[in-house]
Amino acid sequence: MGSVEIIAIVIFLATITVVITGWFDSVIAALLGVAAMICFGVMTDIDAFKFVDWNVIAILLSIWVISGFFGRSGVPAYLSAVVLKMSRGNVPLFVVSVGALAGLVSMLIDNVVVVLMFAPVIFHACRRFKLSAFGPVLFMGLCANFMGTALLLGDLPPQMLHSVAKIEFSGFIWFMGRPSSFFILLIAYIITCAFFYWKFKKDYRSVKMDVSSMEDENPLDYIKDKPFAIISCGIFILTILAMAFREKLGVHLGFIAMCGALASIVFFTLFKNRFTVEIPDVEEILKELDWRAIFFYVSLFALVGGLDHAGVIKLIATAITPIIKESLIVGSTLVYWLTAPIVGLVEHDAYILTMLYVIRDLGAQGIEPWPLYWMLLWAGTLGSNLTIAGAPALFVAKNLADKEDQRRSTLKEFLSISAPYVLISLLSCYVPAMLIWVLPFAR
Repeated sequence: MGSVEIIAIVIFLATITVVITGWFDSVIAALLGVAAMICFGVMTDIDAFKFVDWNVIAILLSIWVISGFFGRSGVPAYLSAVVLKMSRGNVPLFVVSVGALAGLVSMLIDNVVVVLMFAPVIFHACRRFKLSAFGPVLFMGLCANFMGTALLLGDLPPQMLHSVAKIEFSGFIWFMGRPSSFFILLIAYIITCAFFYWKFKKDYRSVKMDVSSMEDENPLDYIKDKPFAIISCGIFILTILAMAFREKLGVHLGFIAMCGALASIVFFTLFKNRFTVEIPDVEEILKELDWRAIFFYVSLFALVGGLDHAGVIKLIATAITPIIKESLIVGSTLVYWLTAPIVGLVEHDAYILTMLYVIRDLGAQGIEPWPLYWMLLWAGTLGSNLTIAGAPALFVAKNLADKEDQRRSTLKEFLSISAPYVLISLLSCYVPAMLIWVLPFAR
């Protein structure tokens, strides 16, 4: 190992350590890490810019803009009100149903946005029936983080897989003649939600919500401006369909998402007087975007690109190649069960992006990479649900619940929900993943 590789590893590990421990702002730490790699000759400033996948950044920004208009439509609140009425006062059914709904929505919308969209609906029910918000909101956050990898749009890891392995939108549903991310995660999701329905039946066995007063309420009242809701949802659906047929359109996903975002902004700006919903101007829209997250992801791409440029990724790939060549079953199992605890403590995006490059290099050496890609992606998503360090959505959910309950929840309370959630989801995903994606390639 040469001096450049050693310097790259030291800077990367130091940066990630600061990000995890929170000694100071994670975005500043990531930017300083990129600057250090440039200053110490690991890469040039031009290299750092080229290592960033700007297509992924465009997808993130654009989907956030479209999601912002969708959130104002009142459709999420409408769906949750329907669930509350259908639950007929059954607290476990309400909690699991809202959580499950949030998870399904997160397949198309960033999970942090989903938490912000659904938390107020849970708060409404908790205030109305005097329930603690912590358990329901945390469960909803766990669900939102779960299904983000089922399709290409909901979270950064599938977008990074698209960047590294060039898989398209349809590949997350059916790929290489077999069901892929959507179906595998859906199986695990149903099992996990069913387990928590049983758990919440025990936790809330003496609690009942009297929803008789809601019988005269119309959930459609949550949609204040129906034309606005129809148009915002229509643009969202058209954008998703266009992304699904990207190959036939012959343009990048980022361009399609950007067109959807621009269409939303231009249309609602030009005709804002036609709607009763308050339409934000362009400056407000830009202010609402999570620019800290964007700078963090830009830095992340540059940092991992620096590692790859220095040859560190190839060194890691070379070291683990003999294990995987000897047995794909053992190798895939190691990737899966080692990834899960790591991403519970480390921000999962950084780890997943690094390992995607490692697996890409393994593929160049004649090893079938796709079982490893999927095992990494699924374990990296599900394992990150263990703590707030692994998933930003959980950090947001915990803070919102603590503020609503006006108290600080303990680590024991958090783990009492997150630990069994992670264990059940990992086990229920591992079995179909091995049967469908590992064993057929191991023969």
